[in-house]
Formats: sequence, C-alpha cells, structure tokens
Amino acid sequence: MLRTIDLRGTAPDDYRGVLPRAELDVDAAVERVRPIVAAVAERGAAALAEFSAAFDHVVPESFRVPAEAIAQAAAGVSDDVRAAFTEAITRRRAVAEAEAAGVPVRVELAPGAIVEQRLVPVGRVGLYVPGGLAPLASSVLMNVVPAQVAGVPSIAVASPPQAGFGGLPHPNILVVCGLLGVEEVYAVGGAQAIAMFALGVPGLCERVDMVTGPGNIYVVAAKRLLRGRVGIDSEAGPTEIAILADDTADPGFVAADLISQAEHDPSAASVLITDSVALADAVVAALEPQVAVTKHADRIRTALGGPQSAVVLVDDLEQGIAVADAYAAEHLEIHTADAAGVAARIRNAGAIFVGSFSPVSLGDYSAGSTHVLPTAGCACHSSGLNVHSFRRQVHVIDYSEAALMDVAGVVETFAAAEDLPAHGAAVTIRRPGARG
Repeated sequence: MLRTIDLRGTAPDDYRGVLPRAELDVDAAVERVRPIVAAVAERGAAALAEFSAAFDHVVPESFRVPAEAIAQAAAGVSDDVRAAFTEAITRRRAVAEAEAAGVPVRVELAPGAIVEQRLVPVGRVGLYVPGGLAPLASSVLMNVVPAQVAGVPSIAVASPPQAGFGGLPHPNILVVCGLLGVEEVYAVGGAQAIAMFALGVPGLCERVDMVTGPGNIYVVAAKRLLRGRVGIDSEAGPTEIAILADDTADPGFVAADLISQAEHDPSAASVLITDSVALADAVVAALEPQVAVTKHADRIRTALGGPQSAVVLVDDLEQGIAVADAYAAEHLEIHTADAAGVAARIRNAGAIFVGSFSPVSLGDYSAGSTHVLPTAGCACHSSGLNVHSFRRQVHVIDYSEAALMDVAGVVETFAAAEDLPAHGAAVTIRRPGARG
C-alpha cells in the first residue's frame, strides 16, 4: 500500500521537494467559495438554507440549535461516553490553564518611561467543528477549552446539520457543547458557516473577531478569502502523521498508527521515515491484516496508496532527523531506542509523540495537548491552537513629561531622518518653551 522513497546516499539542500505531500489547490477552491460568501453577505439566512439543502441535504428548522436540543443530547448519551468526554475536557483544561500562567510584561526603561504588555482575550470567536466523514466531537473541546481559559467572553460553535439527526449537528458534538456550557451553537456547515461567522447574519448570528477549527478544502478556502475581515487560526490541510523509527520499533504499533491517521480522510498522509529496511518491510507486511479488519478499509487504502503517503528510507537517524524537520509533520511520532533524546532534537513538528506508548490517537482525545495543529509543512513556522491563540498582546505606553523630554531629541532626529517632520513636530510642540 505504501510506496517507497529511497533517500539513502543523498544529501539534498532541502528535502521538502522530494517528500510526499497531499495536493491542496486552495486557490481553485476559493473561486468555488467566493459566490457562497457573497450570497451569505447579501441574503443571510436564506443563503444558508440554500447551501444547507445543496451540501448537507437537510435544512434545519432553526440554524441556531435550541438549548433544549443540547440538553437532550447530553441527557441521552451513555455514561461511558460522557465519562470519556469529561476526562478529555479535564485534561485539556489542565494543560490550557498551565499555558495561561504567563505573566504580563512591564518594563521601566527610565524614570517615568514605562511600556507594559497586556494579554487581552479576543472578544468573540466562532469555532468550526467538522461533521462530514467523522463528526469530530473532540474538536469541540480542543477549540472551546483554550478559548474559555484565555478569557474569551463570547463563544459560538458551528457544525453541519445532519439529515439523520433532524437537521441538528451530531449528538456527540452537542453533548460536548453542553458539558462545556456552550449555548450558542449553529447547525451550519462548510464555507457558509465561515461566512456567517466572519460577516454576521442579521437576526441570527453576530459577526466574530476570529474563526478557528479544522475543515475541508472549502472551509480552508473560505478562511483564506475572509482573512483580514476576520482572524483565523490556520489554513489546515489534510491530516498527516510522520513516524521516525529505527530497528527497535514494534512494526505492529507503527502500522496501527499509520492506519489511524489514514482513517481520517482519503487525502490523509501517513509517512514512515526509517533507516531500517527490515522494519520498513515488517510495517508494510503488517498493514494489510490490520486494514482488512477495520471499518473504513477503503478510505484507509486510498490514503495509504496516495502520493501523500510513503516509506522514506534514510541512511541513519541523523538523516532521519533532517528529513523529519524538513517534512515538519502535523503529528510526529518517535519510535527509536532513545526516543526522548531524538525528540529533543526535533525543531519542526506540530506535536511530538515520544516512544511506543504515546500514539497520535492519545493526543487526538485525552493526552491534554491540542489536536488543532499546523499541516502541510507549516509546523516550521506555526504552532497548534492554544490559549495564546485567543489572546492579543497589547503594548501600553505611559511616559511622563520628563521621560518624554529625555528622549525628545532622539524622536525628532529619527523623524527628520525618515522625512516625516510632522512626527517630530508632535514631540517638539510638547517642549516647555514651545507651549503658549
């Protein structure tokens, strides 16, 4: 199922050009999304109804999910599912609260010359939760918990209406919303949900300041199209896992973890990086028996057989680390003799899973870490969704008259050097001799 890319004996300046990656033509999708966004801006809820019928094959009685529907979903869930959701929320909140413990910065540069950095939460956020191939109830808590801990005062959730559930989002999504105390929930999916959040719909949904959460290519395209009108977390592509392994790895574990990510989507990427041909062969041999007995076998085979997935052979762990850093995986597992030591040397990954007993599926649900992570190589410059994603850093400048006069000449000289004399004049007018 997995093709092989042999990098042994090579030392490219940049491995990124030869590593597997899913094709994601967001620009083309933007042109499909543009009329959707325009229609929502012009016709509001009527456009939402049109697109719900076309894409979700159901039009909800109410796009905003009634509070009683959330309560009914919470009451109807089994005890074991409720316990699983609650434990995942508890662990994610514990990590988020640790993230939030940063101390605001206050610097006194000279007597009376103070610059302070305040952490100010975003005023209102719209959190998108996919409901297509997999209704990701876990994405509710991964978005909501850090926003709550950051102090965001207004939180709304949107997820596609489901024909099988009377036009409501999947019940598990409503259950987690209920457990988190989120009452503003919309049965709206896809690009139209992003447009609703970014632009607002009169009488239905107030516009937000920021949109977060994963979605398909049309959700990504809508984010790109509306970026600037609204803040976004990232342009997330298909999910991906890379596993860096040596001959000490358990091939059954590695195969299971590659399969687990391939289960998400036919475009999901599963990449094994190893210096052991024997391990690579054993993993490939272990794939088919495991795939054959899983529920979404066809989807998994498509993902594993796609151009975005591969076994990458390297000379040694040094080259393997370089390749892993070049790939900058959303999820990177380390299955080596010294997994912690190797993990400490990795620079580029959305999240790093250390050793044989830290699989990505743990992070997807209950590790306490975030699972909203940068994809498509963006982990070399971007971070996963966390408390700081929902906070703005605002500088507050508070200078006394004496402190301004101490630096007045510097400002005036700098302004003249940039040929912006009015900038300098705004300081000069404050000099004692210049005042009337």
